[in-house]
Amino acid sequence: MADYSFGGSDEENAELKKLNTEVAEDPDSFENWEKLVRAAESLEGGLNRNSNPQSIAATRDIYDRFLAKFPLLFGYWKKYADLEFSIAGTEAAELVYERGVASITNSVDLWTNYCAFKVETSHDSEVIRELFERGATCVGLDFLAHPFWDKYLEFEERLEANDKIFAILDRVVHIPMHQYARYFERYRQLAQSRPLQELLPPDTLAQFRLEIETEGLATVQAGSHQINVEKGELEIEREMRTRIDNFHLEIFARTQTETTKRWTYESEVKRPYFHVTELDEGQLVNWRKYLDFEEVEGDYMRTAFLYERCLVTCAYYDEFWLRYARWMLAQPTKEEEVRNIYQRASMLYAPISRPAVRLHYAYFEELCNRVELAKDIHQAILLNLPGHIETIVSLANLSRRHGGLEAAIAVYKAQIDSTDCDIYAKAALVTEWARLLWKIKGSVDEARQVFQKNQHWYLDSRPFWINYLLFELEQPTSAETEATQYQRIKQVHEDIRRKSHLPLLTMKDLSHYYMVYLLERGTKDAAKEYMMLDREVNGPFSIQQTMKAKVADDGKATTTDRRLLMENGHPGVEVDEAAIRRGENPYTKYYQQQGEHSLPGGSQVSLSSPSNVHH
Repeated sequence: MADYSFGGSDEENAELKKLNTEVAEDPDSFENWEKLVRAAESLEGGLNRNSNPQSIAATRDIYDRFLAKFPLLFGYWKKYADLEFSIAGTEAAELVYERGVASITNSVDLWTNYCAFKVETSHDSEVIRELFERGATCVGLDFLAHPFWDKYLEFEERLEANDKIFAILDRVVHIPMHQYARYFERYRQLAQSRPLQELLPPDTLAQFRLEIETEGLATVQAGSHQINVEKGELEIEREMRTRIDNFHLEIFARTQTETTKRWTYESEVKRPYFHVTELDEGQLVNWRKYLDFEEVEGDYMRTAFLYERCLVTCAYYDEFWLRYARWMLAQPTKEEEVRNIYQRASMLYAPISRPAVRLHYAYFEELCNRVELAKDIHQAILLNLPGHIETIVSLANLSRRHGGLEAAIAVYKAQIDSTDCDIYAKAALVTEWARLLWKIKGSVDEARQVFQKNQHWYLDSRPFWINYLLFELEQPTSAETEATQYQRIKQVHEDIRRKSHLPLLTMKDLSHYYMVYLLERGTKDAAKEYMMLDREVNGPFSIQQTMKAKVADDGKATTTDRRLLMENGHPGVEVDEAAIRRGENPYTKYYQQQGEHSLPGGSQVSLSSPSNVHH
């Protein structure tokens, strides 16, 4: 990279190298990416077909990497297409537009720009019309789709294709959108001059004509005879146009009602586009309510379209991806659509540090009988997030469901033996292993052995000791076995109090579990043990013999008693002058025992601050 040239001047090269390095160091920084793209755009004062090939290649590479990272930025797709048009012409720009609308299919702005570009650069009206129709499928239902529809109508006006214009308006007047009224006024006006067969479907027209002809029979008395007089064709057409206009007014009223209902939510959408900054809670609540509304309305197309809109604005919010996938799964025969949702979320938007979406994707593939793929998804998470407990437990459970208990235990053993797992993750996995033996295999003894054989490795693990104690407390007993189980529970509690390195508050909480057990299931001597333990756990430090022994370097309570006298009742610490000269904090051990990691404020004792040391 050091020898790489971006093709510009020395100064431009140096700036681009610096910005490129910043992006490489922090690829999630949108600000760094923006600076890099701006710097690339300004190479040689603006690129064109005569620019240095290195500058062109470098700028393309930067744009490609940027839009691969942030594919929902429709404005940058347009800028990239404009750049390609100035460098390589129409076809290159069109390829960029195609990539853009594939990445953000429901962008009204991008589709409008793409179609406008096509109108200006192509002479084939059918090809242009096909592109407009693709765009109408992708963005036509948007509440703010009027710029696109205006561009489509403008194109047909150039060709003076009044039949096409009327057909477009006939679609638009049914869509609830911001500017529905002006489209209807034009539609109504144009309908007056269009042939009847264009105004309504044939069956509806035939029904209207039959009603008019039936209602329009007039009886005239001629002498002794009555003659039925039919209406003329012009009169029938006039009445039909009146009926059709009323029919269209009913369409307008329905569209007006639907638009008004949606305006409640649309008016609260403050950011309809993608950005990396977070949305405020009010915006998220509005999207939830809007989705609730469309789901209740029951129109599949409108609901799916709203989800797609929502996931442009809320692309980094897992809850909306999961909600979309769940809703889609509830629709009949939509397996591929659900898979597409999970893949888009997993590959582009949900960070690996939050694997919930990927885990749900794995469950979905398991549902579809693609078990190996589900396992591969778990492995892919662990490749990027080694030691992630939730994923390992999920993989073990998946393996058990399809391979039996031993397959699940094999997963736990492999992870416990792995160097990728830290000691805290391994402790949690050991408890899960024991839980499998207990709950699935039904072997309490094997589960207990797992706890007993591994406890010396995890003396400072909260999950390990909490689960170990709860495991023993939850074992069913009888009058014959209660005494034996009491000894087991008491031993675990003793190990927690004397051997573990847990914070004081955690030990206190676990002791309370044991104290409740003594009162609920203890023997006639339980009150004595309860009161002694209550003194130890809840009494002042001066009478906590176990804690005083743990604080002392030599493990003797009497050593701490001696310091208590020296410190006027404060447990204190013994001062090691040599350690202080090395810059070590003499209070670290004490604060760790009290459930804190270090001296508050991270302060250190120095030789220049003798007042910090208790003598």
